[in-house]
Amino acid sequence: MYCTPVQLADAGLVRELAECATPKRFAVVADELFEATLRGEDRSSFDSAEVLIADEALTHVLSALSDATGVIDGYLSLRKPVAYPLPLAPVPGIVVTWARWIARYLLNQDRVGTQEQTDPVVRDYKQAIRFLELTRDGKFSLGASDPLAPASSGSPAVSGPERVFTHETLRDFVQ
Repeated sequence: MYCTPVQLADAGLVRELAECATPKRFAVVADELFEATLRGEDRSSFDSAEVLIADEALTHVLSALSDATGVIDGYLSLRKPVAYPLPLAPVPGIVVTWARWIARYLLNQDRVGTQEQTDPVVRDYKQAIRFLELTRDGKFSLGASDPLAPASSGSPAVSGPERVFTHETLRDFVQ
């Protein structure tokens, strides 16, 4: 996966993820428990039933991260003229961000009462897709390890017919 649960926790998304990933039949997992779950830390001080709910919520988060990776790979595999070798290794930072944005969108699809025009989750998702489309079309680079040569590298290629007038053919006209 291009984004990990730890990176989601580092991005300050613990509360949001707990709210959208906890199965609807349970109360939302406590922030402290869910952060420990995302980070793979010790949870022995928490109630075992709550830990099981947190594990189920983590399963939803991992599924969304896996789906986000699939979306990204789908775009990058169509890269023109040279597809990226997948999976990406190392993962460029921008790809981690895109994976986070896509996963958040996938986890938040059931929200109601939000306006698509003002919703930051939708905005970020659309921006990730737009950049993936640009990358797919060869108009956006993922950085130094990009298999395409930068547009400004090398000298310009010039082609055309042979010269008609050369120093030799004009020798009779030079005084």
